[in-house]
Amino acid sequence: MHPFWRLALTTLGSMATLSALPSTVTAQTLEVFAAGSLREALTEVARAFEQAEPGVSVRFSFGASGLLKDRLVNGERADVFASANLEHPQALHDAGRAGPVRRFAQNRLCALAPQTLDLTPDNLVDRLLDPAIKLGTSTPKADPSGDYAWKMFERVEQHGRPGAFKLLSGKALQLTGGPTSPAPPAGKSIYGVLVAQGQADVFITYCTGAAAAVREQPQLKIVAIPAAVNVAASYGMTALTGASPVAGRFIDFVLGPSGQALLARTGFAPP
Repeated sequence: MHPFWRLALTTLGSMATLSALPSTVTAQTLEVFAAGSLREALTEVARAFEQAEPGVSVRFSFGASGLLKDRLVNGERADVFASANLEHPQALHDAGRAGPVRRFAQNRLCALAPQTLDLTPDNLVDRLLDPAIKLGTSTPKADPSGDYAWKMFERVEQHGRPGAFKLLSGKALQLTGGPTSPAPPAGKSIYGVLVAQGQADVFITYCTGAAAAVREQPQLKIVAIPAAVNVAASYGMTALTGASPVAGRFIDFVLGPSGQALLARTGFAPP
């Protein structure tokens, strides 16, 4: 055989072998169910993770952690669940539906109010107990933010205010986070919108959420809740049973230096 044709056949054979090999970069979508309070932070984390993992894209479903947990229990598929508490992912783990729960961030409660309202850390409890003040919260059981607010009400009572829990939990307007709550406006803080519209005079929410609301609505302000009655919010993350191996790498990334730096930039404290 002429050397030219021998070389051509060898080259074609090599190309056929290469084309039969799997690609070193396989397109893959990582499905993540995540607490709504993580929207800004985890979106930034996902961008950095996608750069570190070529071929992987992260797709989020954001919402109230309790409602997301119920969707997973009812059979919806996800690779990772990032909750605003530890209890919801732990429940999935205990049921054999998820791996170990890893604490990855902390948050705290703040009060969001109009600049014009005479509200300070010193008079906050008195003003919240005032029947004339419209108090907004998220929905307990469906959304951990509501659960944390209820714990705060319990602490107010424990610190010398008999009957405070019944009064505060009774008057609280559960405006967000429930199964029938209106969807947040696209690209806007629901807390800022509700307070700006006067649906609540004071909204008890995460400090990260309050900060986002003030950036959008500068006529609002953040009022620190006294440490004696404040509540720390611990966030937990888990890989669902049967998840892609990339799920574990995503969780490691969130807990690593890059992920933690991005969480801190949006106001979260380290675990």
